[in-house]
Amino acid sequence: MNEAPHILIVDDHREIRDAVSRYLERNGMRASAARDAVEMDARLATGQYDLIVLDVMMPGEDGLSVCRRLSAEGKVPILMLTALGEDTDRIVGLELGADDYLPKPFNPRELLARIKAILRRASPEEPIAGALSGRRVTFADWELDTDRRVLVGKDGAETALTTAEFRLLTVLLERPRLVLSREQLLDLTSGRAAQAFDRAIDNQISRLRRKIEPDPGRPIIITTVRSGGYCLATDVRDLP
Repeated sequence: MNEAPHILIVDDHREIRDAVSRYLERNGMRASAARDAVEMDARLATGQYDLIVLDVMMPGEDGLSVCRRLSAEGKVPILMLTALGEDTDRIVGLELGADDYLPKPFNPRELLARIKAILRRASPEEPIAGALSGRRVTFADWELDTDRRVLVGKDGAETALTTAEFRLLTVLLERPRLVLSREQLLDLTSGRAAQAFDRAIDNQISRLRRKIEPDPGRPIIITTVRSGGYCLATDVRDLP
């Protein structure tokens, strides 16, 4: 698609909405804005957006609740804006399905770089599934349809994956029984380096385990390797 990406900025501070919109438009993107969740829902009902920049602290329905609701649909990538130092908001946001986060105050250039990175990962020209694109694979008691980004259980029940969950799972499925460090996983899934005390991958692993493990408290599919990282401890096979 050659049309400029359309970004929806959701923030209750007008100066932030206006400044971000102007900056994105100067850099070749289309931008729309909403001051709260109600206005956001109205815009989503009538328009198509490639990414949502979502503030955590808003009147009415807050950003974390909005993130949970939108991530369940798994359609539009989300970049969360969090208050500086609010580690809990960043951790919870990632657990709920946000694709990335950026603490306030932020440099507009960094915001633009992160938006572009998320859009590249979600672009049809660069399938998130990587080497698995267009394939159906089975592992443990699950099948993964990479085209639909859906997990199918033994009983035929389908489980939808958010963009972040799908990206992490495909990275692991491409490297079965290989130990991957947190730094490697963050680079492979987000294209960025880990910061000190960065728990993004731990939280995404935890969220994915809740969907695929028989007992998330005692994982046997995605195992933790002490001082190493994580490992997909099962074989992966192609389906016809």
